[in-house]
Amino acid sequence: MDFLKDLWGFLKVRKKFWLLPIILTLLLFGVLVVLTSGTAVAPFIYTLF
Repeated sequence: MDFLKDLWGFLKVRKKFWLLPIILTLLLFGVLVVLTSGTAVAPFIYTLF
């Protein structure tokens, strides 16, 4: 949780709120890849990339 607090503090102090959508998108893709690895859905994920 400290990492998230530090990240939010960095974004707030440096006024870099435009980084937030990029971070969330990368996090979403990472979770998607981890959750679908080894399942029948995995071949369909490759069409996204």
